[in-house]
Amino acid sequence: MSTYIYGIARDSHPSLPEKMGGVGDPPRPVRVLSQGRLAALVSDAPEDLKPKRRDLVAHQSVLSEAGAAGAVLPMRFGGISPDDETVAAVLAEREDHYLERLAALDGKVEYNVKATHDEESVLHQVLADDPELRALSAANQASGGGSYEQKLRLGERIVAAVQRREARDGTAVRQALEGVAADVCPGPQSTGWLANVSFLVERERADEFVAQVSELQRGNPQLVLQVNGPLPPYSFVE
Repeated sequence: MSTYIYGIARDSHPSLPEKMGGVGDPPRPVRVLSQGRLAALVSDAPEDLKPKRRDLVAHQSVLSEAGAAGAVLPMRFGGISPDDETVAAVLAEREDHYLERLAALDGKVEYNVKATHDEESVLHQVLADDPELRALSAANQASGGGSYEQKLRLGERIVAAVQRREARDGTAVRQALEGVAADVCPGPQSTGWLANVSFLVERERADEFVAQVSELQRGNPQLVLQVNGPLPPYSFVE
């Protein structure tokens, strides 16, 4: 039977959720696999595991329950080992490294912040910031919209101005929040986000971090911010 892995903790972790329902239908009971100074939260792996909502929630719930009482190195969904013996061998081989990462993550959680622009607000802003662009737009409107070439030139200028604003605002999001974080990890770039950044935050500063996000939003009405957290520190586990 293959072994499904949720996360890794110290063997001295005060409260690991043994026998809690994990992934699978019916849910496989979670068990603790100890090796040296480490312990892995595992269960039997379902034969046909897929990223269904129920299993994703189960994976997250196990990590949230364990993480509430102490540091846990979270595995991403779908981590499967051939058997318990293989998991134990990796824990033994990488013990010092895992203990170092657990020490670095003690008392910390992850917040992911994604930012986009409100299209109408940022358009008003780039026009307000650029007198030449504003005059060109006004001239086109005064002439009934302008010729095809005039519309094209105006559109290209506006797109370039918005892109510059995206780069500036993306940097501003990180700079506004990194002072409240212990560590920062940029997420993968994707179309639609001008910022996708994960922040490692001390639990005792979580309220301060959320308040700083709210302050950032109030001062930048052109931004649409999406905050996800507190999360297990996925982005800060090597």
